[in-house]
Formats: sequence, structure tokens, C-alpha cells
Amino acid sequence: METDGKPQHVTASPDVEENMSVSQYIATRFTSLIPPMNPAPNPFKALTLLNRQQWLNFLVAFCGWSWDAFDFFTVSLTTSQLAKTFDKTITDITWGITLVLMLRSVGAIIFGIASDRWGRKWPFIVNQLLFVVLELGAGFCQTYKQFLACRALFGIAMGGLYGNAAATALEDCPAEARGIISGLLQQGYAFGYLLATAFARALVDTTPHGWRPLYWFAACPPVLIIIFRLFLGETETFQRRQETRAEMRGGVAASFLSEGKVALKRHWLLLIYLVLLMAGFNFMSHGSQDLYPTMLQNQFNFSKNAVTVTQVVANLGALSGGTLCGWASQIFGRRFSIIVISIVGGALLYPYTFVTNKNVIAAAYFEQFMVQGAWGVIPIHLMELSPGPIRTFAVGTAYQLGNLVSSASSTIESTIGERFPLPPTAATQHRYEYGKVICIFMGCVFAYVILITFVGPERLGRNFDAEHDADLQVVAAHRGMDRKGDPDEEKGRVETVE
Repeated sequence: METDGKPQHVTASPDVEENMSVSQYIATRFTSLIPPMNPAPNPFKALTLLNRQQWLNFLVAFCGWSWDAFDFFTVSLTTSQLAKTFDKTITDITWGITLVLMLRSVGAIIFGIASDRWGRKWPFIVNQLLFVVLELGAGFCQTYKQFLACRALFGIAMGGLYGNAAATALEDCPAEARGIISGLLQQGYAFGYLLATAFARALVDTTPHGWRPLYWFAACPPVLIIIFRLFLGETETFQRRQETRAEMRGGVAASFLSEGKVALKRHWLLLIYLVLLMAGFNFMSHGSQDLYPTMLQNQFNFSKNAVTVTQVVANLGALSGGTLCGWASQIFGRRFSIIVISIVGGALLYPYTFVTNKNVIAAAYFEQFMVQGAWGVIPIHLMELSPGPIRTFAVGTAYQLGNLVSSASSTIESTIGERFPLPPTAATQHRYEYGKVICIFMGCVFAYVILITFVGPERLGRNFDAEHDADLQVVAAHRGMDRKGDPDEEKGRVETVE
């Protein structure tokens, strides 16, 4: 690969690493961590490398991912109001968060397979339609059980979006711009959180309907996102893969099934690793964010305005951190960037959770700069690691199974925090030392992320095209190519891949 006429470092291919012995692989964990120092265009120049279609693909993926985050954080930003409405504790309400995280993996599997088989467009649109219906439903819930049921279904809908968004934004992206586009895409999460924080302040408890207007409003923007996506086609990378599948004996459907079997057989260990990696990253984000507004209000006695300001500043840090660190990973490598960022993030935990006055705003900015800085590397890191035939499925399912593992983050922190009561105040009867719990919990999470990233592989600069896909080549060699074409590609005979 080249950037501005200069060769760019590309890490070992999957086949090379898979043929290593365990001792050889372990030895390369140290040498492969050395930053490749790839020449890379400055961030602004990198953005100019995308053509109009690539920008539109990125923008629709960014919008979808941002609103996924907005919908998710509606609960964490209204825990106190929901607890009052349904006459439950905050810990009870956090199960609404936990259920979403637990059931996302179901949606990732369903929509991931659909996206890899039929394309990125229509599964994305179905996701957005479900967002409209379920967010409206949540806003009209009258009982705690209804609310939990609605959020559980929401988890399935949300689960299908991440892998699809990553593929839509990054499949056709120029290699030199992958890092910064990855960072920008991931910050759709922080941007959605920022929007949710601002609209929660504007809509929650400002009308007689309490928290419900926030949920009703959240059902509206997905309609615009659906219209946006309807005017765009499939990515060029997916279209070329479909063309290659159509040329194989048996047609598209049979070829897709064969590719999936080959990919699972050859890369099952890698897929397990991706889940373990994403478990650490999801613990990192949810452990540092979900209970933080509650800590500011309950433990630090921040006003609603002060909580809003702190959250907005923290998310501005997340937006800048994810973008810059994603871009930097193009120069220093994915693994090296994640490890260094996690070390700095761990060092910032004390001020993030123990500074009880408004100076904590600075700590919140830099802590979320690091948390989302590490996350900014993730979309392209997962795309480069995932097997081509099941890329959307692998990215989405790894991400959401990681969510499943980390699904009880806020509930764990809330439950343990209630073991450390604080003196009541006139405004708050039941207060707890959530900061101590968040600090210890996140210290363990950062250590885990550093370790799991160190032992894992990296495919910096991997080519996503069908002609460079080793799994697809294995299937083509086994099934053979039918250049004349099959008049009915969907009815081809499915052959077993040995």
C-alpha cells in the first residue's frame, strides 16, 4: 500500500499468523507492537480522499449510529424519573439498560447474516423502522414490566446496526483515510450521547409529561435517516462480492453458505478473540459512562444544569479523542494506539471519580477523550480483522456479544455502590459513594483491555476487495466458476465445503 508515493506498512496476513506455532505467535506480539510509523496525510487532507458516494455512505452510517446511541442513553439520562414513575429503585431501572445490552447480540446475528447475504441497505432501513416503533412504545409505557419488555425488543433492533454501519462507512473508504473515518464513525456514539444529554435537559421534566417527551422525540429523526438511506445504493465492495458469487457454480445463495462455512471453520478462534476484545471495550464505555450522571447528581450534589454541562464537555472530549486517535492509529498501528491510550485513561481515573467540585469537568473531558480515543480505532480494527464473507456478521456480533458480557456494568456498579452509603442531604435522602466503585471497576477494565489487545492480532492495511479474500478463493476453487452465468442464481445446488 502506498501513501503519497511512499510505501505504507501492512501487517502479516491472516494465513501467515494462523500457520505460526504458539511460541512463534507469542514472540511476534512484542515485535509487531513496534509502531510502523506509516506516512499518513494530515487529517484534513485524508478527508479529501473520499469521493461523493463514499461521503454519503459515511454520513448515513454516522447518522444511524448516532441515533442508536441517542436511543440507548434515553434510559441512563432518565433513571431517576423512571424510578419515580414506576415506583422502583434506580437499580431496578438499570435493568432497562442491561436488557438492551443482553439482547443486542440476537439482533447482531439476525441482521448481520441478512446484511452479508442481501446487502447493507434494507437491513439498515428495517433497523430504523423498528427504532421509530419501539421508541414511541417506550414513551407510552404505563408499567415497569411494559417498559422492560419494550426495551428488550429495542435491544434486538439496536443489535443489528453497528456491523452494518461499519461496513457501509468503511468498505469503500480509501486506505489512507480509514483511521480518521473510523474515529469519526465511532464518535457517532459520543455525538448521540451529546444530543441525548442536551435534549434530555430540554424535554425531561419541562412539561407535565415528565420523561416521556424525550422518547417521543427520539422516534422522529429515524424517519429522515430512512429517507436518506433509500436514495443510496449498496457499497461497491459488496456489489463486487455479489458479482463474484454469481459467477460460481450454484449461484449467490449457495456461494454465500459455502463462504460462511469456510470462514467459521478457518477463523473460529479469531471470532472468539473479537468477542473477548469487545467485552473489554464495552465494559470500558458503559463502566465509565452509564452511572456517571447519577454519581454527579447523587454523590457530588451537582444541579441538573451542572450535570448537563459536565456531560456535554465529556462528550466533546470523546468526539475529539476518537477522531484524533483513530487517525493516529494509521501511523502508529491499531494495537499500539489502543494500549497507550488505555494506560493514560487509567491514570486519569482518580480525578475523574474523586474530584467532587466543578473542576471534575476537566477530568471528564480528558477521561472520555481516552475512552473514546481507544474506541475510535475499533471500527476499522474490527473490519480489518473480520473474515470477508461474514464481515458484517462478525463485526456486529463480536461487538454485541461483548455488550452481552458487559451488560450488567451499570447494575454491578449501582449495586456495589449502595454498600457505601453517604450522609443524606436536604435534596437527596439516599446517597452512595459511586465514585469509588467506578474508579476501581474501571482500573480493572483498563488492565484487561491492555492485556487482550497485546495478545491479539492486527491486520493494518488489509484489502477488503473480493479478489483479495482468501476465504472466497477457497470457495471458488472448490465450487468452480460458471462464467456463462446461471439464469436462476438463487436456485443453485448447495455443495458441501470440506
